Amino acid sequence: MRRFCVLLLFLGLASLHAFAQADTLAEKHAVRDTVAVRPADIGSGITSFMKGNGAPLDTLDVGDSRIQVVLKDDNTWYFIKNVSALEDEDLYREYWDDVLVNPYTKEPFDSIHYRTTIALVDSVSRFVCPHQGKVFSKFGIRRGRAHTGCDVPYPTGTPVFCAFDGRVRVSDWHKGYGNLVIIRHENGLETFYGHLSRRDVTPGQWVHAGDLIGLGGSTGRSTGPHLHFETRYRGHAFDPEWIVDFESGTLRRNVFVLKRSYLSVYSKHVPQSIDEEEEIYMSEEQIRAEEERIAKERAAMKYHTIRSGDTLSGIAHKYGTTVSRICSLNSGLKPTTILSIGRKIRVK
Repeated sequence: MRRFCVLLLFLGLASLHAFAQADTLAEKHAVRDTVAVRPADIGSGITSFMKGNGAPLDTLDVGDSRIQVVLKDDNTWYFIKNVSALEDEDLYREYWDDVLVNPYTKEPFDSIHYRTTIALVDSVSRFVCPHQGKVFSKFGIRRGRAHTGCDVPYPTGTPVFCAFDGRVRVSDWHKGYGNLVIIRHENGLETFYGHLSRRDVTPGQWVHAGDLIGLGGSTGRSTGPHLHFETRYRGHAFDPEWIVDFESGTLRRNVFVLKRSYLSVYSKHVPQSIDEEEEIYMSEEQIRAEEERIAKERAAMKYHTIRSGDTLSGIAHKYGTTVSRICSLNSGLKPTTILSIGRKIRVK
């Protein structure tokens, strides 16, 4: 019986290996459909051997120290992650700090590749949307300040779930974020969950996609209950909407090509069709040119701090522009808006 179990296991692993090598677009979409509903610890899409809920019989290595296979006494099996091997990896030791929001401040930006391919889900990992809903405050410049994540409405006390498997790096109170949880993932990304009313995890704790990490709230610099969700790579934030469709609660793709130019608050997600895929795989020269364009646009931006007696028409005249143009540059600003002293507005 033991030999039969092992034979079935290696037949299954061979099938999985062949499946993983497939690189056609249709097959990639098939992977997405499969992993979307997979329990956190189960990596196999093969179900023909499933017959019951037997007790674990043995644990086998599969050639990757981070992954093991558990055999059960009813001839079924499933994958588990070997946490002891994962925690020895450089990813979970270098730039690891359970207090600092960004421990990568001394790493030069130029050390990041122009293009980095990041696997978001695979045969042993899945994704769970922290909250499905319409984004009401997007990534970018907001009221003259950098807004490095997406805000979605979230009633106080509503469960907040971990997006991907990973390890909690920070679970603390931070100015602006309020109650904040930061999780580092095996693909190098970090996800932030801010304004929580309660934190249910501790630094160093391993979590799975879909695990409860806290409750929604309005702590820190917040105008009302909502979830502030960030995605960062080596300390640099990029628009979460590049990878997550919050309205449908799904990933946009299984594998994400992160361009270095995305790591700027001035670079926002642009909806793309499958026919525009070539833009994602642009050359390093093209990516460098895009970074230069963003830098020039940023240098040309001008802001005005509201003082007593200021009016939009007066500000427009001062900077040689129009009221309508100023309103278009500032989300939520209208010709009838009462200007608050000290507020910064973009004028060019």
